[in-house]
Amino acid sequence: MITKINAAIEQYPKFTEKSIKQSILDLLELREPANSNQAVYEKLLGMIDLTSLNTTDSEEIIAEFTEKVNDFGEKFPEYSNVAAICVYPAFVKTVRETLTEGVEIAAVTGGFPHSQTFMEVKIAETSLAVLDGATEIDVVMPIGKLREKKYEEIVEELREIKSACKEAQLKVILESGALSLSDLRIASILAMEAGADFIKTSTGKQQPGATLESAFCMCSMIAEYYRLSGRKVGFKAAGGIKTTQEAVQYYTLVESVLGIEWLTKDTFRIGASSLANALLSDIVGQKIVFF
Repeated sequence: MITKINAAIEQYPKFTEKSIKQSILDLLELREPANSNQAVYEKLLGMIDLTSLNTTDSEEIIAEFTEKVNDFGEKFPEYSNVAAICVYPAFVKTVRETLTEGVEIAAVTGGFPHSQTFMEVKIAETSLAVLDGATEIDVVMPIGKLREKKYEEIVEELREIKSACKEAQLKVILESGALSLSDLRIASILAMEAGADFIKTSTGKQQPGATLESAFCMCSMIAEYYRLSGRKVGFKAAGGIKTTQEAVQYYTLVESVLGIEWLTKDTFRIGASSLANALLSDIVGQKIVFF
């Protein structure tokens, strides 16, 4: 029986790993050199979701972490601040009460990082995070259900979480390092069909994290979804992106596959921690450890 979801999936292009690798080599050779400049580094700094997702996090640590974002606006007023601060839901209130800069507050909910909990818990955790002040919610797609081809269940679950987000944006993490290219293609489609505002590569807790191959596949699905629906979905690369060169490569890929209109913090993010210092160092021209 062909379901509505399966019919939707069939509308999207398919790729081979070989064709993706060659496409990436070609586009980086063509465009990466032109994007390796200070203006792009400054744009990338403003696209970072500055992240702290550690077992050792505490209210004191997260308050200090947030104060660094506050201080950045004062010390480096000529540059854009980061796009968001991303924390566990228990620390959203701490960020909200400490934050003075106009950046978003993102929370990982839904049983992060494995998505292996009750649906009621996912909804409650999301609702509580939004109530505490989260303006963005990052959740992990249930990968076990994806492998069992329970596509309708996945879409229904993500739609319920999206509803619990209220006005907050929903980023759906696909954990690309755990998926074949074929499954990643389907995961991207399911997340967008369910109403995701962004699709995101990785939790950062699974290896490999973000890869250019997974990013190319996901961005290609976003481009086709936009063609079919007219709705823009953002792309977030996360998981092991630490250097300026790596960030420029993802920027170049998004520019090539989706177009320059996606190169804003509203539709392109990089989840990272040390990357902010790397970009700032290359912008200023000397080693800086600020964040």
